Formats: sequence, C-alpha cells, structure tokens
Amino acid sequence: MKRFLFLIVSILVIGPALAQEVEVRGLISNPDGEPLIGASIAVVGSTKGTISDENGHFKLIISPDVRLMVSMIGHESQVIEVGNVREFTIVLVPGIDLNEVAIVGSRNSLRVATETPVPVDILDVKAIAKQAPQIGLSEILNYVVPSFSSNKQTISDGTDHVDPASLRGMGPDHVLVLVNGKRRHSSSLVNINGTVGRGSVGTDLNAIPVSAIERIEVLRDGAAAQYGSDAIAGVINIVLKTIPRGLEVGYTTGANYTALAADPDGQKNQLTASLGLPLGKSGGSVHVSGDVHLREATDRTGDFEGQIFNRYNTVERLALADGRDIGQLSDPDLLFYAQRLGFVDSTQVLDDGFTALQSFLNDDVTDEELIARELTRSDFNMRTGQSKMREAKAMYMLQLPVGEKMEVYSFGGLSYRAGNSGGFYRLPYQSRTYTPLYINGFIPEINSHIIDQSLVAGLRGELMGWKVDISHAYGRNSFDYLIGNTNNASMLSGTPISFAAGGHAFSQNTTNLDVSQYWDKVLSGLHVAWGLEHRLEHFVISAGEEASYVSYDINGDVLQANTPDSLVVKDYFGNTRPGGAQVFPGFSPANELSRFRNSFAAYGDMELDISKRFLVNTAFRFENYSDFGGSFTYKIAARYLLGDKIMVRAAHSTGFRAPSLHQLYFNRVSTQFIGGIPYEIGTFTNDSKVAKLLGIPSLKQERALNYSGGLTWRMPIQGLTLTLDGYYVKLNDRVTYTGAFKSDGSESDAELAGILKQVGASSATFFANSIDAVTKGVDFVLNYHTKTGPWAFKTSLSGTFSSTKQVGLIHASPLLSNKLSTYFSEYDRVFLEEASPRTKMHLSCQINYQKFSLLLRESYFGKITHASHVVDDQQVLSPKFLTDASLTYQMGNALWISVGADNLFDTYPDLINQANADYSSGRFPYSRRSTQFGFAGRFLFVRINWALSQ
Repeated sequence: MKRFLFLIVSILVIGPALAQEVEVRGLISNPDGEPLIGASIAVVGSTKGTISDENGHFKLIISPDVRLMVSMIGHESQVIEVGNVREFTIVLVPGIDLNEVAIVGSRNSLRVATETPVPVDILDVKAIAKQAPQIGLSEILNYVVPSFSSNKQTISDGTDHVDPASLRGMGPDHVLVLVNGKRRHSSSLVNINGTVGRGSVGTDLNAIPVSAIERIEVLRDGAAAQYGSDAIAGVINIVLKTIPRGLEVGYTTGANYTALAADPDGQKNQLTASLGLPLGKSGGSVHVSGDVHLREATDRTGDFEGQIFNRYNTVERLALADGRDIGQLSDPDLLFYAQRLGFVDSTQVLDDGFTALQSFLNDDVTDEELIARELTRSDFNMRTGQSKMREAKAMYMLQLPVGEKMEVYSFGGLSYRAGNSGGFYRLPYQSRTYTPLYINGFIPEINSHIIDQSLVAGLRGELMGWKVDISHAYGRNSFDYLIGNTNNASMLSGTPISFAAGGHAFSQNTTNLDVSQYWDKVLSGLHVAWGLEHRLEHFVISAGEEASYVSYDINGDVLQANTPDSLVVKDYFGNTRPGGAQVFPGFSPANELSRFRNSFAAYGDMELDISKRFLVNTAFRFENYSDFGGSFTYKIAARYLLGDKIMVRAAHSTGFRAPSLHQLYFNRVSTQFIGGIPYEIGTFTNDSKVAKLLGIPSLKQERALNYSGGLTWRMPIQGLTLTLDGYYVKLNDRVTYTGAFKSDGSESDAELAGILKQVGASSATFFANSIDAVTKGVDFVLNYHTKTGPWAFKTSLSGTFSSTKQVGLIHASPLLSNKLSTYFSEYDRVFLEEASPRTKMHLSCQINYQKFSLLLRESYFGKITHASHVVDDQQVLSPKFLTDASLTYQMGNALWISVGADNLFDTYPDLINQANADYSSGRFPYSRRSTQFGFAGRFLFVRINWALSQ
C-alpha cells in the first residue's frame, strides 16, 4: 500500500505546467446526409472518447494535438487531426469495418474490432441499459452475448449472492476481466456447491455499476500471451465513461408477475446517477457514477410432501398448551401425554426402558398435526429462487493533463452488497431443530456482507517518441457471513439465533509498465509494444465466533475426543444434536490463514501490416510465480482482406491459468462426532497431511492450446454484415473440485480407512488437476442497419454452438486410482459438459420512429442436463425461447420513459421428474443445479432516464 501511495504522489508532482485543452464538436453522417447514431469517437492512444447522439452530434474536451478515430459499424473508419479545428463535419462511407475501436485484441489503438485477427464484440452498454429489461451487468451480458453465460443460483450458500459467469462454455476462472485495459481482481468466493462453475473462482461483475460503463469489449479468443493468466476463454474489457460534462439520472422499478405466484415478487428498484465535470483549468475531467439497487427474493418452491412432524412434536404441542416448559419434559411427562394420544402399553415401557414409547413417539403424524396446528404444507416451503439483495456501488474516472504530452489518470470504485438467502427448512421432527425455540421448525438464513474496492492510478503519454503507460492497480473483495434465524442445536435453550460465521477476502496489487510505438513507414505500418508486470496477491480466511462452528456437551463445554458419550447432547431418540450454526457452520481457527504470492511478467507484441490487406500479429509472454514457477506463452494471428467486402482471420496461441490462491489454500473443515469420536469432514488443502498421505499432488498450472479462424463479410445488401468464427481449445490439467473420499469398509479400502483414521478424518475433498478437456464451437453475428425517412431499423442475429468434453484419462493419485468416480464423477462431468446451454441465439430488432423506440428480442436457450449425483436422475431439459420487449418514448430532449418485459410470455424450464431424487419431495420443481435462464418468470418494468448536458 505504501508503494501505491508513493506512486500517486509521484505522479501528481510530475510536470511544472498543465496543458490547455479545448472543446471540439462535430456532426457525423453518411454520404446521404443522414446522421449516424452511436458512432464511436475515440482519442487515439487513450481510453477517452464518446459516441454520437440521436442527431449524430458529439462533443469532447481534449488536447488540440491529438488524433481522433471515428468509426461506425458497417462504415470505413477515419482518423482526423484536431489541430486548430473546433467544429467537424465527418462523413463515414460504407466499408469493411464492422465495429468500433477496441482496446482488447490488439494493442494498436488505431485498430478497429474487425480489423483484428480475433473476434471482438463491442457493446454500447450506455444505450443497452436505457432500454433493456435486465438491470445487473451479468444479466445484460447474458442476453446480448451468446457465448456468455451467467444465472442466479439458489440454496447454494455464498453462490446465491455472486453469479458465476463463463465464456464459450469454459469456467468462470477462464475469463479475464479488465477495466479500462487494467486487470481487475477476482471475488474471494470459491464456488464449492452444486452449481455451474463448481470449484472455480470468478470476477464479480455485478460489483461494477452499470451507470459507470460506456461500452464493453468482449474478446472471444485465448489471450494469455497478451494479458496473462485466466485469459484462456477470452477477455471482457469494461470501458468507463469519460465525458466531462453532463448529468444523467435513471430510475427503474419492476417485479415478477407470473402465473406461479399469487402476488408479484422479486421486486427490483434501482436508482442510478452519472455526473461528468471538468477538472481544473487545463481541460481535465472527472466522471462519477453510482447505483443503488434493492432486490427482493423470489420463491418458486413446491409444497413439501415429506415428513414434518412425529408424535413427539404432538406431545410438545399438548404440553405447551398446558403451560409446560417443553425443554424440560421427563419420561413420566412423555408417558402421560403419550397415553392421551392412545399409547396404552405402559407396562412394557417399564420393562423395555421406554423403547416402545420411543417407537410410538417417532411415528410420522404430519397430516394430523398440520390440522391440529391449523397449518398447511405450504407453511413449510423453502425459499427457492433469487436471493434478496441490497447494494450500493460507485465508480469514478479521472483524467488530468500534466505537461504537454502526459496525462495522469485514476479510476476505481467501492461496492457494498448485503444479501439474504435461505437454506433447507429445518423440520420439527429433526434433531437439528431445537423445537422449544422453533416449535414449527425454521428456515435458516445466510446473510452476506460483500465489500468490493478498487483503485487504479497511472501516468501515460509520450516519451522520446514512445507511448508510455505506468500504473498501479489495487483491488480487494471481502465476503463475510452472518447466519440468522438459526440455532446451534447442541446448545439447547442457550443457543443464539444468529452467528458471525467468519469469512474470506482476496486482494491484488498490480504494477504495470506498457510501452508502444507505431511506424507508418515500415511496409504498411508496424506497431510494437512491450511491457512489464508485477502482481502481489493475498488470500485470507477469518474465523467466526466459537458457537458458530463447535459442538457442546450437556455441561456447556466444547465437545472433545475424550468426552464420554453420556455427556453428548442428544434428542429423545438418541440422535446427536449437531453443533455449529445450522445451514453454514462457521470457519474455525483451524481454517484461518493468510497467504501471499507474487508474480513477475514480461511481454512483447508486434503487429505488422505487410500490405493494406495483410496483417500479422505475434505476441509472447513470460510469467513467473513464486509458488509454482514460470510459464511461457505465445500467440500468432493474421487477417487478410479479400476485395473490399470479405476479411478472413486466424489465430493460434498457447495459454495458461495459474491455480488461484483460493484453490491452493481454501479449507472448510467441520468437526462431526460419530460415536463420540470427532471426525474432520470437508475440504483439505493440497499441502495438508491428509493430502500428502493420500498422494494428492500439489496444484500446477492449467495449460491450453487455442486455435481460431473466421471471416467478416459486408454482404451485397447495404448495411448487412456477418462475422463467423470457429474455435478449438485444448485444456490440460484442468483444476476441479473432487468428491469426498471415504472408506467403504471393504478390505480393498483398508489402507484408505487407515490414513483417514490417522488424521482423524471421515472424508476428504481436494482441488486437483483432475482432467483434460476440449472446447470447440462456432460463433456468428449477423447485423443489419438501415434508415428510411423518420424510420430507423437495427437488427442483429447472433448465436453460439459449442461443446466441451472431457478427454483422456482422469489424473488420479496412485492410492486413489480405484476411486475415479470420486476424483471426477459423472455428476462433475455433467457440470462440465451439459449443465449450461451449449447453443444460444439472440435475435434483436430495434425500430425507431421519431421519438418512439421499440426493442424486441427473442432468445433461444438450448437443451441442458440436470446434474445429479444419481446417474438415472440426470434429466435432459428441453430448449426454450424467451421474448423480451420494451417501448421507449423521448419527452423533449432530456427525458426518456421505457416500459417493457423480460420473459414476456412467462416461460419456465422443464419440470424435474417427481421420481427424481433432486425433486426433494416437492421442494425443487425446477433444477437448482443446472440453469438455462433461471425460473423467476415474467418480469415487468418501468424506467425513467433523465439527461442534462452542461
């Protein structure tokens, strides 16, 4: 942190004078004089820029010695010198360029997206957020980028609060996220539950306010040689707003109106604000944005069909009605009330030590007891659906000229999110429910407190003819658990009902030096870039309060290995009362850790235009990690223009992903007492004693081979363009989360049983480089734009067809080679290959007429397989179509009102078969493990946007 503060101070004192900036304006049109809406105007060599408004106008505060790149989908780009000109009229003619200027995919700032030899999607988030029914960033991307997948999870602990996201069907940790071209830190959460992305760590995209984003660039190709670890499936670069003038305010409200809920639920209310201001007298600027989002829970559970009560619960009800303390009922008391219920064999009770009475009181009397308590089965339903969330987040972007050719910049943000989700209903007849406290059982709740911080500062400009950018980025994500509406059953009446259960945090400090230069006289242009990077990472697990993770004996002392069985807290039927907070036992001091690592990287990049038509790009990167050594990756790519309508491109690269600190050191070991003996159950690190005894090797990096090829085609019909790209990724030594290894008691498992007993464990789970996998597929984007008089049409059809398969043998330790189904199970294979849609398509059509704008979007989500531990229950769920619609009306020049629907026709996934074990006696009518698009139903919304330019 001291280095970071020193860098900021050093930057701010550089340069004796500030350069004067000026305001430039312009109009962008086509050759017919029609204004072009949404054209990109970017300062070459900078992230500063804007887009043209609905009348084709733009305005920028910039230095007069810069160049502007002006581009538009389906038109040829132009580079213009500013100089002494303050008013521009720019005519873009139809051409091969199919997209806007991109930062990712090419380090050459003069390159537009489809001039790059790899596919890059440019998303105008500012415009999308004004009309789209979706609110959060992950939701928006899920409905506009077919190769991107993210859905909300349910009954999955912390994963209910952070949406796992993937690209091209690979893992959340195979996507690198950048903000303004700088690496962003990942979440501290490890997805270890039964969800897509199990065992992985991703970036929490929803911590970034949508109101701060100008556009998003999605690079759909391996880019580890350019950007380092994690960029195997691609890169998502978020470009923040930089316009220095104007205030924008938005408010969205809506709820789920669905046939499956009697009343609207899942209400969402979001307030956004974005303000740009000039900074100082030299033309600097600062842009500040913030979102406040309140989201209520949805519930699509079914009525529970299983046992809820036994006769012991009936006795409790009767005794409570008599004013008795039901936590102090004696055997004679139980016999008295049992006789009132029809138990007459009191003589046998004395002979058999109350065994007959126990059997009688253990009978299922759910239906009778529901009537007696005036309850229904629906009163015992769980909360199956999206979690409740309260969040506030803000980001800023600052740019300040220093001297004539340098600029200080800084950006960052702060996000606080408080989530609430439920777990499995703890039923009255179960030993984990202390009924004197919860007479009808309870739904325990996981309350999350997620804080996300980021701060980047840098200096960039020209030095001795080279463009230089030196920066430092700090990011931190913390996730703390407060478990509410729960109990520690071993504490009986002394139990609290809420527990601080500890948490985890991950921080990252990254220092970069990036240097580049462009020579336009070398053939048709040569761009060279090189750079250095140092990264320091830190992962922490903090323990919760004692009662959140331990079991107590009848005297209130912590249960030990030598605690006599007579002191173990049990229910009336002899079942041990479990300790710790129900639904999420806290992290214990044994789980606590603080681990660091650092890496150093050097990269080089050369892009040569051999001719106006032929471009070749090469890149290499060497990266060395303190914990597992070095890695060298490279990339070779090319593109060639065939005539003025078709461009072909291809790329080959190697990639790598360093196992995250989370995967190296995350452990969540809980102690359970079996027959009075404590056993450790949970996740062990690979450097633990049990891992070494079982032969689990240390984690090593994943390695990838990437191949891609495609074309862009400006088709004969004006305004009609096509991009088509295929890819093949071979990933070796993929890190997965194993099943729980335990002895089955057979003679062949004697050695395993002995090792587990030696370390006091009954089962053990690890992260391991278990498998190799191949991902391949095809992406396409077909765009059509036209304007006739007051009418304007913008249509896009995009889709992805992908496949991921495990290949080769499972990489098991020799001792566990007979447990391959635990190392990487059929359950895990379904998550890898079939639990997310491998086919996705989006057809969107935007129709503008005067002050009205209509958005229609049809989305196709391909079939998936419900992941289940029982192979026979792995049900295939059929493809579905979803329809979104919104209508926007512009009132005056500064106010827009939108109304619309997400999932207009209230479409749901297929129901789970009732014979399926995961149906869970009616709790889960829809798959909670494998998701196409969720199961919240129709969402209706109203949005108001107000913009005031200065």
